[in-house]
Amino acid sequence: MTQATTAEYPPSAKVYPTENAGKYSILDMLKYFEEHGALRVSDLHIKVGAPPAYRVDGDLVKLKGPAVTPEIAKQLIFPLLKEHGLQKLQTEHSVDGSYRIGNLQFRINVFRENDGFAAAIRALALDVPPIEQIGFPNDIWQDIVDLKAGLVLLTGITGAGKSTTIASLVGRISEKTACRIITVEDPIEYILPQKYSMISQREVGRDVKSFHDGLKEMMREDPDVIFVGEMRDAETIAMTLMAAETGHLVFSTLHTRDVTGSVTRILDYFPEGRQAEVRNQLSLGLAYVISQKLVPRKDGQGRIVAMEILNNNYAVANLIRTGKIEQLYSQLQTKTRNKSDEKMLTLEKHLSILVKADKVDLLEAQKWVNDLKAFVDCMQRD
Repeated sequence: MTQATTAEYPPSAKVYPTENAGKYSILDMLKYFEEHGALRVSDLHIKVGAPPAYRVDGDLVKLKGPAVTPEIAKQLIFPLLKEHGLQKLQTEHSVDGSYRIGNLQFRINVFRENDGFAAAIRALALDVPPIEQIGFPNDIWQDIVDLKAGLVLLTGITGAGKSTTIASLVGRISEKTACRIITVEDPIEYILPQKYSMISQREVGRDVKSFHDGLKEMMREDPDVIFVGEMRDAETIAMTLMAAETGHLVFSTLHTRDVTGSVTRILDYFPEGRQAEVRNQLSLGLAYVISQKLVPRKDGQGRIVAMEILNNNYAVANLIRTGKIEQLYSQLQTKTRNKSDEKMLTLEKHLSILVKADKVDLLEAQKWVNDLKAFVDCMQRD
């Protein structure tokens, strides 16, 4: 591929011929998010050989128009990349980036595939939602924002709202505490406002080489609160656990579907000979694991969060330390009272609460549960 520059690809160029609305530029396509709201329209997908498609309330909806050609793909995608991002795409065939328009920030991944270039564009509202609007099933968030140390892990599939929940938690900490907050993200998603705290946000590839390098440097930057965008490798996980153990409040994410799987995934990053050491570290440093999914609302007005919450109390820590991970689910089922060392919840229980409150349809909830039998049991109880 010949070396392209961003100057060759203006974002306002009208290049995609829609069926009914004339030609669209990439800016026209991004404005659709503003018109309909990032909570309803979460993503835009562009690939050669298919019309552009939005993800609306979780489902893909294609624009009415022809399949994207290789040249149109470049004209729609390249304007979203900075010069260094375009160069990286040309050498490494994949690049992450961010783009801002109006009240929205976009997280972008551009990659080469069988037909040419493709892009996945995720919309994020610039305004961090108040914690009360996230959808916590209990007041566990109040305990989290009062923490001084420990690891708070948000898990779930891509698009489950993990970054939004963390931004909301960190935003509330910033409102109420004069502390130093430093993040390492890939890319930066929410711009966190400077309130009572002092916040520095660093982007992998632009401000720091890797999550691991960012964490290593952070230890010399006097942080109180740390946000590591994702724990992707053993080195990053080990340093994240060390930071949590040594008196920092650390937030991070994992791509796992439930609480038990999150603990198992962390251990699986390490060889057998190190697992006992990591289990011990995790039992001491972990504060909470929150696994979440975004489920379509019954009224069709967007999606609502369903959570599974693990509170690392004494019993949980003992199970992790001794490797009895399969017994964690029973803790989620029984330690549910409104006490600081409980407040746990299974995903099935939260979904049953949402169904009984007429917020989620029963058949829809059944699609999202991890354990159907446990969900049926929850539905049969008062």
